[in-house]
Amino acid sequence: MAATLILQHSTTAADWAAGAGNSSLAKPGCRDKCGNVSTPYPFCIGKDCFREGFEVLCPPDDVPILNTSGTPLLEINLNFGEARIQNNISQACNITKFNMVLGASIPVQRFFMVSRTRNIFTAIGCSTIALIAGEIQTPIEEDGGFIFDGISACGSFYTEDIIDNTTKDCSGSGCCQTAIPRNLKSFFPVFLNNSLLGAQNFSSCSYAFIAEIGWFTFDPSYVTSQNLQNQFGFGPPLVLDWVAGNGSCEAAKKMGSSYPCVDANSECVDVPRGPGYRCNCSTGYEGNPYLAGGCGGINECDYPSMYPCINGTCINIIGSYNCTSIGFILLVICISALLIVRQKRQLAKEKEKFFKQNGGHILYQQILSKQIDTVTLFTTEVLKKATHNYDRSREQGRGGHGTVYKGILDNNKVIPVKRSKIMNVVHTEEFVQEIIILSQLNHRNVVRLVGCCLEVEVPVLVYEFIPNGNLSQLIHGYNDSRRLPVSLKDRLRIAQESAEALEYLHVSINHSIVHGDVKSLNILLDENYMAKFNSIMTMVQGTLGYLDPEYLQERKLTEKSDVYSFGVVLLELITRKKAIYFDGHEEKNLATSFLQALKDNRVENMLDTSITGVGMEELFQEVGELACRCLSVKGDERPCMTQVADKLKAVRSTWREALLLLHNETEQHVAVELATSSSSFGLPPSMYLTAGMMGLDVEATR
Repeated sequence: MAATLILQHSTTAADWAAGAGNSSLAKPGCRDKCGNVSTPYPFCIGKDCFREGFEVLCPPDDVPILNTSGTPLLEINLNFGEARIQNNISQACNITKFNMVLGASIPVQRFFMVSRTRNIFTAIGCSTIALIAGEIQTPIEEDGGFIFDGISACGSFYTEDIIDNTTKDCSGSGCCQTAIPRNLKSFFPVFLNNSLLGAQNFSSCSYAFIAEIGWFTFDPSYVTSQNLQNQFGFGPPLVLDWVAGNGSCEAAKKMGSSYPCVDANSECVDVPRGPGYRCNCSTGYEGNPYLAGGCGGINECDYPSMYPCINGTCINIIGSYNCTSIGFILLVICISALLIVRQKRQLAKEKEKFFKQNGGHILYQQILSKQIDTVTLFTTEVLKKATHNYDRSREQGRGGHGTVYKGILDNNKVIPVKRSKIMNVVHTEEFVQEIIILSQLNHRNVVRLVGCCLEVEVPVLVYEFIPNGNLSQLIHGYNDSRRLPVSLKDRLRIAQESAEALEYLHVSINHSIVHGDVKSLNILLDENYMAKFNSIMTMVQGTLGYLDPEYLQERKLTEKSDVYSFGVVLLELITRKKAIYFDGHEEKNLATSFLQALKDNRVENMLDTSITGVGMEELFQEVGELACRCLSVKGDERPCMTQVADKLKAVRSTWREALLLLHNETEQHVAVELATSSSSFGLPPSMYLTAGMMGLDVEATR
């Protein structure tokens, strides 16, 4: 098929909001939410709760997974038949020969396709050709084959083009974008070195990804540094189109009890963008057409551009609306103005009530009288502005106790802002004193509390910015295919640094602090990947898989509770398994499994094979025994954090030379495997290629 030029289409991510008013209805007795993501039927969680092909998994960390793609689910839109998932950013580094390198793949199955109108393919780098490879669904060419559905070429002949690209546009100077093919079912980026053009190395890595249009803004620093991975390591959003079933509405209506459009006020609609159909609520109704009683009447008055009242004001009725006189409009305007004034006064009173309730007046007086300069009191307006009103795109991490957002103040200072779900402030004076103490912490492995906002029901905490994510992301990634190699040497270093941070909190300051939520998610990594323990308010009490058994009985946190949780973190570092992990389809507790493996003399079966080696058995035995001591059921039998830190320091000192040798051998082994896989690359006949032809920033001989 001849190649045709595809113009970049202008649909933006803002279109998503137009159809996001979904009903959250689920079947009776079924969950319709995982974390902050609504999962209305035909999606949903649990056995017999979803329609076949629409299963959503909800792991313990409350980050939903779309089972058909195995990736985190961000949002579902019933009205538009769309689902937003989290995609990967693929990279290829140091390609010196003309060969191919595969990026991470995303499979999409059955009723889902990658939206061609809502996404765009982007590649970043120099001297590189980036392609999309994958499987398409087409009713005409069932046997597949190589199909070129749009080729877009872009490039720059001088590396200075990147440096001078002050407009930061993605048009060939270090960055290129192109439309994706129709009916794309699964895909993975492919990188080709463009050394035949005589280009000189300008950057060591190239990147490629498919993402929602409007999500990405190019910066020239992404080409010459690691800024892209540092800023967007969590992955871009990707929009999928989905249908309730394949075939046509005419055929679907003959399905009897399997017909998906079950509500009396719903209708079947054939999908023009691909094979299949969806269900919509009838005109004048909105909600969930896939459940009986799911479609309710629309309030047409909320959409004046669609349902205008030229000579009156709008009055909603079931399935329609009426218009009344102008006099009534004036009355409504006056009442609305009074309500707005009243609402502002109530809001100010509410902020004052929360400020007093959370000890704001006490803290303010302490700041004035003692000249404390380590705590900043933020207003709600400042933090809303810094986080774009806590926009989803600013999320840096989400857990069972709250969500952390990236905030940018007016002076361009970056701050992590944590909104907790629950924080019971019973004794305000103790709470204020704890804020002051945490803000004065001074240890290289402890994140400092910068300030707080007390004008809300649950206080919002602000910390110093740590750029490289957390330990959980480093060793687990978002799924097994995205885990990065981490040497045993680095794992032991991070373990010792984390232990020393907890030791500091427990005994090295005037006021002993029990962390209360020790886990890999709370161990952050700075620009040099040094561990920085996130200091949190001690009212947070544990996470599933890390909880001290004594706490479950006595409901009291102690320093030994932190020791138990740290023992689980040690196991994560040497096994690369999560505190609650899946073995096949069975959910298991890491601490319980490891202790049983130790009892059965089969610990080696649980260790991460990427860090094991001949002669290292004694080291793993020492670390495993230390973890088991930390995991003792009785707190009195556990070591204190000083003993744990000293033991890890001794282990590192004893095994330093052996670790260095193993680290070098591992790096050589990985390099050989990468070279072998690159040289033997080939595409199966059922795959197609669509080129982004990223001959980016090529410097020719002048």
